[in-house]
Amino acid sequence: MTWIDAAPALACLDDTARAALAPLGPVEVPKGTVLFRPGDAVQGFVLMLEGRIEVFLTGANGRELLLYAVEPGQTCVQTTLGLLGEASYSGEAITTQTSRLVLVPRPVFLKLMESSAGFRSLVFAAMAVRMEDLIRLMERVSFQSVESRLAGWLVARAEAGRVAATHAEIAVQIGSAREVVSRRLDAFARRGWVRTERGAVELCDAAALSKLAATETV
Repeated sequence: MTWIDAAPALACLDDTARAALAPLGPVEVPKGTVLFRPGDAVQGFVLMLEGRIEVFLTGANGRELLLYAVEPGQTCVQTTLGLLGEASYSGEAITTQTSRLVLVPRPVFLKLMESSAGFRSLVFAAMAVRMEDLIRLMERVSFQSVESRLAGWLVARAEAGRVAATHAEIAVQIGSAREVVSRRLDAFARRGWVRTERGAVELCDAAALSKLAATETV
């Protein structure tokens, strides 16, 4: 079995795409590897087989915003747009888990976009899903209060009633500032909804947090 056969997301590929991709080999990328930074040229199309990549946008004030994560079967919209429109990266990508991926060189990518209906379908379908994710992100940042975004993120990320993350990491995830997150967590703690400790947040009233996430707007 080849790496193509082992990836469910690639089941739609036709023989043309399989023949072009078969010579390419997966590479393992350690956790914490920076894959690209703003201004870098796009080198190729990434097919994620295992792991997780997070793509961030950094403002002039140094604040970071998590745009999206790339997991197996998903794609990086910045890479796709860069390959199709010859634009440089505007964000930064880093592996948050040890990842296994295949880099499709630009010439191969462009040739397959012309010759393989299956490959085109794969790229555009993944791109459509990613664009929907970005629209939902803009809606949350624009129309949801910080309290709502924070409450929803805590409930979604909790494992056994606990979230292992620093205030700075949470701020990046919800598109806010560390100081703001700290103040909101203190307010949640006074209400008895959470208990904070160094590098973690314990959820004491997940129901209250879920209600806030569903109803609170700016």
